[in-house]
Amino acid sequence: MSEVNTATRTVGLSPARRLARVRMASFGAVTMLIIEFILGMIYNLYGTAPTASKSIGLFSSPVLALHVIMSILLLVAAVMLLVRAIGARHRLTIWMSAVGLAAIIAAGFAGLGFTRNGAVGASLGMSLAFAVSLACYVVIILAASSPPPSTT
Repeated sequence: MSEVNTATRTVGLSPARRLARVRMASFGAVTMLIIEFILGMIYNLYGTAPTASKSIGLFSSPVLALHVIMSILLLVAAVMLLVRAIGARHRLTIWMSAVGLAAIIAAGFAGLGFTRNGAVGASLGMSLAFAVSLACYVVIILAASSPPPSTT
């Protein structure tokens, strides 16, 4: 029964309210990305880096474990943001959330590659994918803040 109530509440929202929800979800994603970046930098500075002959486990240190957990939560948030953008029917936010989600997935695969062999290219891939996803979500915040262009 709660699923029906939730669906009914979302359907009944005005387009402006849906866009406001997309903006707030994007703000949450930006916050999560910054926390993820900080955790990655802490591990990069103080953690044990993998080598070509020795990989590391995803939960080999508390900071890395938090980094992995945050990445999973970030992936879920990015999927939900895309769903909200589609529900708002705002073309730019749909595209930006799709690209942001793709960048988060790319960062995840780069992170998995980094834990296997410590390749600097994988570390660079994580940071570039972070920058792309952060830029996408900031664009959503800005685009969802402005009123839609008038057609008259």
